[in-house]
Amino acid sequence: MKQEKTHINKLISSYKLRATPQRIAVLEALRNLRTHPTADDIINYVKNEHPEYSVGTVYNTLETFTEKGLIKKIKTEKDVMRYDGFTDKHYHLYSKRSEKIEDYYDQELTRMIERYFKSKKIDGFKIEDIQIQINGEFNE
Repeated sequence: MKQEKTHINKLISSYKLRATPQRIAVLEALRNLRTHPTADDIINYVKNEHPEYSVGTVYNTLETFTEKGLIKKIKTEKDVMRYDGFTDKHYHLYSKRSEKIEDYYDQELTRMIERYFKSKKIDGFKIEDIQIQINGEFNE
């Protein structure tokens, strides 16, 4: 657990942010939930561990992390905003019925997409990120 806190502390600092206890708690929540949680899910997790932290602090921390690129926002088909605490290259499998989102890693697909867009120069546009959501249903 202490090793994870040290990793989170270093990760926050690497984005030129102070690793305050509140920021560490919010990023820990995102990392531990791994379900692409909503702000309410994160607030409930943080408040369970740290009841003294305000809801506003959690929202502000999520916005700061998003602005800095430490986390990403994911909007579902039903316009629900969720958060992704992992910004490595991956895609999302999304079930409309259950609203479940899972990470999908495929290096071959990533290389193919990067090669494609590198060869297709889009005039006047610089690609910063490519996000793909694959909609379907999980066998549950």
